Amino acid sequence: MINPQNFEIQTEVSPAYYGQILDFIYKYYLFPQPDRFITIKNNASKGYISFVLDVSLSKKDKISESVSDTLGSKRALYGENDSANGSTIKGKIESGEKINVTLTPEGDVPKKVLDQLAEDIFVAVQLYEENIRQSTIYFAWVEGQDIIPEKPPSVRKKASKRLFGSSLLLFYVLFFGINIILFIFIGLYAVIFILLIQLVIVLLSDKLYGRMGEWKITPENPNVHIIQYQLPEDEYKFFKENLGENALMKVKKEIYDNSLAKGISPMCDVGEEVLSKYGFHCNPSRRRSRVINVYNIVKEAADKFGLPVPKIIVSNNMLPNAAATGPSPKRGLVLITTGLLVQLDEEEILSVIGHEMGHLIGRDPLILLSIVSGEFILRLTILLPLVLISPIIYIIVAMGLIFFVAKFFEARADILSSNVIGKPEILAEALRKIGYQRLQFERMPSYRISSWIMWDPHPPIYFRIKRLEKLKNADKIENPLIQSAKDVFQGFKDSFRG
Repeated sequence: MINPQNFEIQTEVSPAYYGQILDFIYKYYLFPQPDRFITIKNNASKGYISFVLDVSLSKKDKISESVSDTLGSKRALYGENDSANGSTIKGKIESGEKINVTLTPEGDVPKKVLDQLAEDIFVAVQLYEENIRQSTIYFAWVEGQDIIPEKPPSVRKKASKRLFGSSLLLFYVLFFGINIILFIFIGLYAVIFILLIQLVIVLLSDKLYGRMGEWKITPENPNVHIIQYQLPEDEYKFFKENLGENALMKVKKEIYDNSLAKGISPMCDVGEEVLSKYGFHCNPSRRRSRVINVYNIVKEAADKFGLPVPKIIVSNNMLPNAAATGPSPKRGLVLITTGLLVQLDEEEILSVIGHEMGHLIGRDPLILLSIVSGEFILRLTILLPLVLISPIIYIIVAMGLIFFVAKFFEARADILSSNVIGKPEILAEALRKIGYQRLQFERMPSYRISSWIMWDPHPPIYFRIKRLEKLKNADKIENPLIQSAKDVFQGFKDSFRG
């Protein structure tokens, strides 16, 4: 018998949408599965939904539609279930500033079925929030610094952020093409030239990456202010159809000019003047605001790691992300997006920053530079015959191995955050929030395997979450890197088992 499972899901939506979250879960997840959910009571008007899930399925009925199926994307694999007839899970979902979920299993219910149900409900909430984000006007600013309205990420900015990430591996991929050109023009001198360029890139990585953000966070200006105004979906559709794709940005710029540019917070009375020109009104119940002391969060993480506080840069875009780079812990830089600050609470932000501090204290950029430089030298000496026989196959295999090794360092950063910050379950929750879409894909065995071998320095999200949730006594791990390498190999091996 499994004990009742109670958990909370933090939500970023305004009070006006609390009931709609329940309606969304009912409409797109519970109602389309009458063979599973044998009893559903939609009491959204009273702030809750209750249901009974029948888990006594035959082996033939082992795949069920998830909320993602209804929206036209993925499938959720529950796995075979040999439970006796009569096994059920009674559930209750209560909406508010936090979504409270209670799941009570009755009979012989496999834990993986209970966990899958909990994850489906979590994903349903995230999908609803993603819909709301599409029609949300965000305002962010840092005290004492220039007001910079959010802009759609340009192709150049997206490319540069991918090139100069904490691992810099994509930058090295680009070098495969560049070094061929250099060899044509300067011959063997290209070896020294390319190695020097790679070294300079790492040594200047903090300065290069620092140019990708809008604001610098300092002890004098530590706070990031975020205000969200969430337009009703029907109004937003009308708004977009009549005014065009970029209309929301234009409206936002007007509100900036009438508020923040004049030193005034963009409250409803200020936004009303602009919104009314387009036929909309500012409803305070659709508004949320937060003030996050980013400097204190990063400082707390740095203090726990025994590191100096790195440079802190905030990028004003809604993609949830954080990265750290720098040639050494003393010259580290942490970049945080406003999207990460919107989607995570302060404990989750701290755990993510702890992961980035793990990269800095481990000197991962320099280590990965050494690995890539070593491969480069081997490619031109011992391995040159293989390169000449099939350069394309060599590049695919060599880069695949380098990215696979990079997963050791990402897994180690998870352990270091868990050890020093002390909350692996919080980091797991943060990863689940910002990676829920990829997590849904990784339910499919074919995608799960490919996620291990693709050119990505991060291990699959499902692996990282499962590993963090099982992680006990991280401080007793003698060598986090060796342990991480073992875990990554084991995770890759297990992916073939389904």
